[in-house]
Amino acid sequence: MEKEELIKNLKEKSAVLRRHVVEMIGAAKSGHPGGSLSAADIVTALYFHQMRHQPDNPQWEERDRFVLSKGHAAPILYAALAEAGYFSVEKLKTLRKLGSPLQGHPDMKKLPGVDMSSGSLGQGLSAANGMALAGKMDKKDYKVYALLGDGELQEGQVWEAAMTSAHYKLDNVVIFVDYNGLQIDGPVAEVKSPNPITDKWKAFGWHVIKIDGHDFEQILEALETAQEIKDKPVAIVARTVKGKGVSFMENEVGWHGNAPSPEQVEKALADLS
Repeated sequence: MEKEELIKNLKEKSAVLRRHVVEMIGAAKSGHPGGSLSAADIVTALYFHQMRHQPDNPQWEERDRFVLSKGHAAPILYAALAEAGYFSVEKLKTLRKLGSPLQGHPDMKKLPGVDMSSGSLGQGLSAANGMALAGKMDKKDYKVYALLGDGELQEGQVWEAAMTSAHYKLDNVVIFVDYNGLQIDGPVAEVKSPNPITDKWKAFGWHVIKIDGHDFEQILEALETAQEIKDKPVAIVARTVKGKGVSFMENEVGWHGNAPSPEQVEKALADLS
């Protein structure tokens, strides 16, 4: 497939995923739209282009792994899994309902396609390291991808794990930092600044790539580069927009963890059509 056609298809798929996010959070009357929408293009590129996985065989040993460290963005992961064929799209309507496998945070024991239960911030990279070390020991060639939030970088465990990745030369670990600049209490730089983010990852021994997290050409190029890096883990620092694609949510901290009303759902879907 030509790159131009691939990018067109990925843009269309990311719009579908964003619509699912809005609809399921609206139906649940609970959830985190802002960070789900900011990560939509990254997740789309992973599940519909980059990652090696089999929806009809979720435990396939050769698959690439994905850890959603910022587990509150579960809606975007659920949307991708449903569209990829892990379960029915209809099930998305059960988000956060009693008895649903689509909980507020991903649960690997309840939902096929979830490689790691997550939600307690700061722990995802440690889990990814474990998977990557196991891959090295078992002489497997899979990659482990993880998605971290920029506010999550305030957690000390992230940096312990970052040292570990570099120490063991885990070139099968690739992380994205969803750098949208906002967290639940306000601008990340004002709550507790993790800046300069790229310099920190470099100082911890990582190969760092800076991109626009909504530009598919840049996302794909970064992923291609990540395949070539040896003896170092790769951090892709992706500048994104919280609430991307929905006019009244973009760059608004209040949409970190609030659900849209039925009227707002309709307006958001119009933006995303």
